[in-house]
Amino acid sequence: MDSKVSESPSNWVMTRPRSRYHLYALLLIPCLLLGSLAGHRRYYYAISNPDIDFSASSCAQVDALYPQSSKNTDLWEEFGQMLGTDEFKELAIGKLSGLIQIPSESYDNMPPPGQDPRWETMGLVHDYLAAEFPLINKTLSLAKVNTYGLIYEWTGTNSSLKPYILAAHQDVVPVNPETVSTWTHPPYSGFFDGENIWGRGASDDKASLTAIMLTLETLIEKEWTPERTIVLAFGFDEEASGIYGAKYLGKALEETYGRDAFAFIVDEGGGFKDVYGTIFATPGVAEKGHADIKLEVTSPGGHSSVPPVHTTIGYLASLITEFEKNPYPVELARDTVPYDNLVCMAAHSRDIPHSLKRAIFRSGHSNAALHRVEKDFVLQDKFYSSLVGTTQAVDIVSGGVKSNALPESAFAIINHRINTLSSVNETAARDTQTITSLAQSLGLTLKAFGEDVIPESFYTTSHCSSQSSSASSSKGHIELSLAFNHELEPAPRTPTSGKESKPWDFLSGTIKATYYSHRAQGIKAETTVTEGDDVNSDVEEKKIIVSPGMSTGNTDTKYYWNLTRHIFRYNHKKRGVWKRDCNRRAYDIPLDHYLEIIRFFTTLIMNADEAEVF
Repeated sequence: MDSKVSESPSNWVMTRPRSRYHLYALLLIPCLLLGSLAGHRRYYYAISNPDIDFSASSCAQVDALYPQSSKNTDLWEEFGQMLGTDEFKELAIGKLSGLIQIPSESYDNMPPPGQDPRWETMGLVHDYLAAEFPLINKTLSLAKVNTYGLIYEWTGTNSSLKPYILAAHQDVVPVNPETVSTWTHPPYSGFFDGENIWGRGASDDKASLTAIMLTLETLIEKEWTPERTIVLAFGFDEEASGIYGAKYLGKALEETYGRDAFAFIVDEGGGFKDVYGTIFATPGVAEKGHADIKLEVTSPGGHSSVPPVHTTIGYLASLITEFEKNPYPVELARDTVPYDNLVCMAAHSRDIPHSLKRAIFRSGHSNAALHRVEKDFVLQDKFYSSLVGTTQAVDIVSGGVKSNALPESAFAIINHRINTLSSVNETAARDTQTITSLAQSLGLTLKAFGEDVIPESFYTTSHCSSQSSSASSSKGHIELSLAFNHELEPAPRTPTSGKESKPWDFLSGTIKATYYSHRAQGIKAETTVTEGDDVNSDVEEKKIIVSPGMSTGNTDTKYYWNLTRHIFRYNHKKRGVWKRDCNRRAYDIPLDHYLEIIRFFTTLIMNADEAEVF
């Protein structure tokens, strides 16, 4: 009885408000529907209007990141002012010029160090670095790996901070002696003409290596010490796939420091350039895979006076033609770096055509728009199409030993740069599929990557008549295989968004700080230049956007995947500054761009010392 009395009023009191809430909800439903419709209308209006600013949500940018601590601010400003002095310029020119004068060439298919005298020029590089940067050799530890690989360590005072790696390579592409007379300046002169430093390796990669060393040498001279450990890793055969240099360096670094031991790695890669009226820096955050496929044909030999319809070389020519008639498709995919780069371009390029901008933003939800971007932009740009799809190039052909003897064998090497969403196995399977039908029509057996695709029995059973006493046979044999055993899967992608993107944000801010400070000499750190500041027209009109990027080739970082998830392939320089034409061979780097690289490493080192988020 008491319980009923106590429950009834309580239930009644609680029911009345709920009824009111239901009534409110019913009244709100039409409003919410109208609001939702209005929101959808605004959304669809936005994606159809190329003038809407998507930059806040697409390709979000961070502010310029300048050194802030009392330890670094004054020194960073002093360093910036020093870059403008004649004394430092002369010093910097001399260091780079001297390194260029060492012909540290690396060649394909060389035996290991110690088995070929051509490696000995790397020893000259070591002697030069020891002589020109004595404070580094006194202060940093040095380990030599596989004779010529270099690992320097500048131990920081705070062991709780993850170290990072600054990488470069000592070697250069060989110079054909027959072309020396066609060079604007001798390839190993290191000549300075008052504006540019000339020579093989001036841009790739000796400017970066020298800038790193000169930055550290100067910091030591200024009695600066790092809190975060700095590691330098210098390979010596990057131009020959790094099989003796970075491959061994990667193993040594993992053995010494452990897996995922580094906060980030910066190695050579993309720089910055003008894209539709806006400067874009594009650090590489992914790399394509790589595979060299050997296509070999064998058939019976004999005298050329009694030739078959097709010789081995003829068969090979037909197969090569079949490959070139069937290039890999170029299909733009959303979950890729090239697509993200296009979105950044649409969000931030000042002069991008409205139709392209509209199509790129619509492509985020519309397959039709995605295909339009693919057709109207990607396929029209040789560089972009090479980034997006798997490429194939027949680079080596060999066959025959005598003009009057039928060649018993001939082969070609097909170089593939593999789409980041594909794999070596998919590439091998596609190559096999490309030539299977043709191989059958030519009467050839086919073995692909260890599997008998068209065995001899295909001809003996298919072409043998039941009344015939002798079976038909194939006219020759095709074999597809991996050449050189240097195949490489596409690289893991460096995070550029979400919780793991702190190193990316750090690098982006450092790039901006370097770029703006170098173009606003005399502006102090406390009055930093950002995109909107009206400091001068050059800064405002040439603001810099940082976008995920990717190159068409590979770097030494392919051996460093186990060391960190945060690998940045970036040279802080204007892309296209080195010169090359059909009539004269000319490789150079402008002095001002070289000085900006030094500023970049100075800013990066000081910012990394202050960063506590990675």
